[in-house]
Amino acid sequence: MRYKHYEECERYQGLKIQKALSVPPTVRSPYFKKIKKRPQYSVDDYVQGILSGNISILSQAVTLIESSVEEHYTMAQKVIEKCLPYSGNSIRMGITGVPGAGKSTLIDALGMDIVNSGKRLAVLAIDPSSSITKGSILGDKTRMEQLSVHKNAFIRPSPSAGSLGGVARKTRETIILCEAAGFDVIFVETVGVGQSETAVHSMVDFFLLIQLAGTGDELQGIKRGIMEMADGIAINKADGSNIDKANIAKNHFTNALHLFPMPQSGWLPKVQTCSAFEHIDLDKLWQMVEDYVKFTKNNGYFVSKRLNQSKYWMYETIEQFLKNNFYNNPTIEEMLQKVENSLLENKITPFIAANNLLDAYKNVLINQSKNK
Repeated sequence: MRYKHYEECERYQGLKIQKALSVPPTVRSPYFKKIKKRPQYSVDDYVQGILSGNISILSQAVTLIESSVEEHYTMAQKVIEKCLPYSGNSIRMGITGVPGAGKSTLIDALGMDIVNSGKRLAVLAIDPSSSITKGSILGDKTRMEQLSVHKNAFIRPSPSAGSLGGVARKTRETIILCEAAGFDVIFVETVGVGQSETAVHSMVDFFLLIQLAGTGDELQGIKRGIMEMADGIAINKADGSNIDKANIAKNHFTNALHLFPMPQSGWLPKVQTCSAFEHIDLDKLWQMVEDYVKFTKNNGYFVSKRLNQSKYWMYETIEQFLKNNFYNNPTIEEMLQKVENSLLENKITPFIAANNLLDAYKNVLINQSKNK
């Protein structure tokens, strides 16, 4: 006897077969709100929104800058070009320090003093990306609890995504948009891995180095080249039983700064102890920044530094474009693997390999110019 199901056989009399549940209808419930699509803005819409101080449009414009899509890049450049005449009216401040030095806590505390004084503050944090997963936490807002909810503050973390030059260029372009949106002070927090400090130093007016006392890091800090870039040093966490150690560290760093040649600005970098957690002497720290800006504006260095930075980023952009053009060229992509194999088999030297690739690229450009 043939059964519809094996379970209907006498051998399985103790089992019960339940009816299948009916399939629910695919019609969407009217109680669900319709998801609104993000509005598509034109270049003029972006510019008008930014100039009016619309944070939502500013955020979307920054996303446009960070996008790797060619169309987005082209539109972003047009937005930046139209916003450029309205930029340049802020104090740009780079902030760096070893992990655990309290960069985010200091930004939160000092930033609150700035916004409470009536100024508008933008914080651009370069967040390191994992070399394995390529992901970033982008958690700076969680460590800036007060600042992140203030109406006069704008916090934007950006992933480094393994390309420091790329994110540095995007950060500089974001500074222009933030200034056009009416922000008076721009903080740029670095990744803190050496090369990032150089990139950030080339886009800010004042470069602050945050150090800790009593960690055995005084001599290491003196030896590092970053000391030569600093316009000011903050010895953070100078509170409680750590005050004496902080004052000793202040003397060490002050003596060390006298060993370096006088900077082009004519400003002798100063050292200030403070406590971001206890909110101690942050007013003196900000006074140091304002004194620097006033000093460099009076001797003309402030303007000349910004002009030199623009020239620096022009050459950086050219190098980045040529590099991308080279590696994305189909002829080079096809040839690269063969040259790598020859190199790994010790058939050619690295210099010959590089010259072969460059000669091939040069021939591609010559042929392209002939065909035009």
